[in-house]
Amino acid sequence: MPDTWNPTQYDKFQREREQPFFDLLSFIQPEPGMRVVDLGCGTGKLTRTLHERLGARETIGIDRSARMLETMRGADLPAGLTFDTGTIEEFPAARGTFDLVFSNAAFHWVEHHDALLARLAGALAPNGQLAFQVPAQHDHPSHQTAEALTTTEPFRSALGGWHRPQPVLAPEAYARLLNRLGFANPVVHHVIYPHVLGSRDDVVEWMKGTLLTEYERHLPSDLFVQFVEEYRTRLLPQLEDTRPFFFPFNRILCWGRC
Repeated sequence: MPDTWNPTQYDKFQREREQPFFDLLSFIQPEPGMRVVDLGCGTGKLTRTLHERLGARETIGIDRSARMLETMRGADLPAGLTFDTGTIEEFPAARGTFDLVFSNAAFHWVEHHDALLARLAGALAPNGQLAFQVPAQHDHPSHQTAEALTTTEPFRSALGGWHRPQPVLAPEAYARLLNRLGFANPVVHHVIYPHVLGSRDDVVEWMKGTLLTEYERHLPSDLFVQFVEEYRTRLLPQLEDTRPFFFPFNRILCWGRC
């Protein structure tokens, strides 16, 4: 599959994307000399902040997109901070144990969260912490419109029956799962972030940096351009035509310590 992630497109809404990271970071209980992994770290800018705020001994940022990691690979990094290309599905792959497994807005790309969290719990050192945040926008027209297009031609034939999975659980399901895995007093917050965008057209630009990259991976380039235009045509009438445009964004933030 091609690497369709574009750091420039992703960073168009950098300020809006960063606040959930800092909210999740506030849950973490720092310890001296922590070994940390950031799964699905994107451009790595916030991984550096994580490493420095915690004063970690070692932090590994892992992302499946080499394009997203290009800037950090050439940067002057603080001691103990490294980046690697890899998938969440492959982790931990003999990487040892960690004092903190962290992930900000990446697990919605991975299926079977019950098995995923059990595997991540197994990668924690004694008293280790798990902290993750997942977008929960799957019921919003921005997501439902893209899925509806997969059932129409010419996209249906080109996708060969592929549909984007929807693995995100309800907040209470994450709380129950963390408890079952042995995390003491897990914290699960459902937060609605009140983003104010220039117009409803900006929702398409937002999705081009995240959601639509997955459809781009499965479509020929010329057909993906057509997909985005049809997506825009169908989505915009479902959104209020106001300037500025209010874009409430649902996210689930989870933390636990074993």
